[in-house]
Amino acid sequence: MQHFYDGQIRRYITQIVRLMSNFSHKDGAGNLKQVPVLYGDLTRQVANIIRDNSENKIPSAPRMSIYVTGLELDPTRLADSSYVNKVNIRERAYDATGKEYLNAEGKNYTVERLMPTPYILTLNVDIWSSNTDQKLQILEQILMLFNPSLEIQTTDNYIDWTSLSVVHLSGTTFSSRTIPTGTESDIDIATLTFTTPIYISPPVKVKRLGVITKVIQSIFNESQGSVDLNLTRATDLTGVPVNDNTTKIVPTDDFGNPTGVIEETSKEGKSIASVDSVLATAHDNYDLLVMGNSAKLVRKGVVAAETWTGYLKSMPFEFDDGITELRLTRGDRANEIVGTVVVNPLDIYELSIVWDADSLPADTVITGPNGDKNKIDFIINPYKTNPSSLKSGNPRILILSDINNSVNVGQDAGYDTPDNYAYDGADAWKNNDGTDFIAGANDIVEWNGTTWSVVFDASAQGDTAIYTSNLNTSKQYKFTNGEWILAFDGEYPNGTWRLAY
Repeated sequence: MQHFYDGQIRRYITQIVRLMSNFSHKDGAGNLKQVPVLYGDLTRQVANIIRDNSENKIPSAPRMSIYVTGLELDPTRLADSSYVNKVNIRERAYDATGKEYLNAEGKNYTVERLMPTPYILTLNVDIWSSNTDQKLQILEQILMLFNPSLEIQTTDNYIDWTSLSVVHLSGTTFSSRTIPTGTESDIDIATLTFTTPIYISPPVKVKRLGVITKVIQSIFNESQGSVDLNLTRATDLTGVPVNDNTTKIVPTDDFGNPTGVIEETSKEGKSIASVDSVLATAHDNYDLLVMGNSAKLVRKGVVAAETWTGYLKSMPFEFDDGITELRLTRGDRANEIVGTVVVNPLDIYELSIVWDADSLPADTVITGPNGDKNKIDFIINPYKTNPSSLKSGNPRILILSDINNSVNVGQDAGYDTPDNYAYDGADAWKNNDGTDFIAGANDIVEWNGTTWSVVFDASAQGDTAIYTSNLNTSKQYKFTNGEWILAFDGEYPNGTWRLAY
């Protein structure tokens, strides 16, 4: 077998040596002196060393020596030797830089412990004294502790199930002298015999904690309320029924990981659009809320339902700050939206994202009086915001409401009165020549230094999607179905997002 040594018996002996330490006696002058303790019986060699290799010196006293006299198997405590106990350990995250534990989950392990073997360890404690009073002082301090035993702890390891034991005082020998007393030595030895039940443990097996982190395929058909073993779907994205006899192709990325999109081909060979079913899902079915350059986990409508540190520690992959990618799948995009991510050190519920500009939708170039531009400077409500302070720099502005939408723009009110009864629009939106500017809600307008112009007419826009970004907020917007929406911000259901490790 492989060599291993954990110093288990040594730790038991060390604890008993410590148990016998720090006892004292009072000498003839009334001074307290600590009784030294050494390990080993009084062999001839030890005695010679203590006497400085001289027969003219006797061992100093008082002192105590401890030595093992027996180590025997304990059949009364034997158990199933093949029993394996498993313990799941979850550590707190540790910041090596700040040298402190964080309020977050760290590494996780599974520890497999094999049944240890029980033994009885027997030790003698010899108390050397030069007179009876010394011996009585030391014995009185020791004997009162054992009534009849004393607990010891060999380790502070949380998972060591053999760390606690007891020390029993099983016998005493008051004196080593015989009657009549000889003249060979002035040293008298009292012997205390201790027994302690111990365990000798084999090495443990430490593994990374195994957790189910990914469901490869869901076979529950929500529309039917049953398990669908055929893994078919009623319709494709266009609403056209999908033939049951279809071939499903699971695309993968460069590393062989499924992309989360299933492509189907009918038996006639006709390509069917990517389906919206979930191929790869993260554990616990979390949705994702993306807002700008941050993302938070969502579960059952609760935003920030889980910390990112806890979520990532449960994954069997290595998360690398600034390297691991967040990939978003949208029905209106042929390609994934990609960004590198890092857990926000100030908010572990938030994932900070640096988007890959090449994966984002390109802003649409719109021609105006000041040239071609693909971005806007402001988004305002024309009823609440005066544009006079915004005119410097000839800005492009997305307006949320109509400007001068009255049918009477440019006409008299119809009264037989002076011209001051003619229609007069808001002064803030007048051109320099005094004429009223007309624009509709969701239009993009531009100031050229003298007049306002509509560079994007929302009412005339067809089915083609228009993208533009706000220079002030860096948010990208998309015009579709007669309204502006965030281009890719929002909630992503489980299966439409993934982390690429």
